Amino acid sequence: MKKLSHQEILELRKNNSELECLPVCLLLDNIRSSYNVGSLFRLADGAGLEKIILAGITSTPDNPKVGKTALGAEKTVPWEYHVDASRALESLTRSGYHIVVLEHIEESQVYWDVEYPYPLCLVVGNEVNGVDERLMKYADRAIEIPMRGEKNSLNVSTATSIIVYELLRQWGGRG
Repeated sequence: MKKLSHQEILELRKNNSELECLPVCLLLDNIRSSYNVGSLFRLADGAGLEKIILAGITSTPDNPKVGKTALGAEKTVPWEYHVDASRALESLTRSGYHIVVLEHIEESQVYWDVEYPYPLCLVVGNEVNGVDERLMKYADRAIEIPMRGEKNSLNVSTATSIIVYELLRQWGGRG
């Protein structure tokens, strides 16, 4: 086996700009850490997501800490900012998006047991408080990642990555 060089990887991906984006947007609700925001921009770029919606206290790409972990993805992924996430969700719902929240609630399903509809908006929340309860009324579904240890959750960028790559797997060859 031979490890590919950066140039060889770029050559293999030269036609990626022609690929249809995954019809998924991320809504980041009050994410505290700018480093998490940067990681989520990198995820969105890597998975070919449609866009990121930043809401509340979530940092925007003009924060240098976002760029430190995004490594340029903050320039390649479309994004928008809303003071109030509920307005963004209202607009997405009117546009035909299915709203899925990543949160532990009574009705949540294990993420791998769900067949996801598209287009979809995945809502992820604050590192301590999760998704704001006021946003739950917009949710068509809640999903969770099973935790076997004493901790209730994973880091928001780690958890979101798990879900996004499940969405990409289910989307399959359509893109």
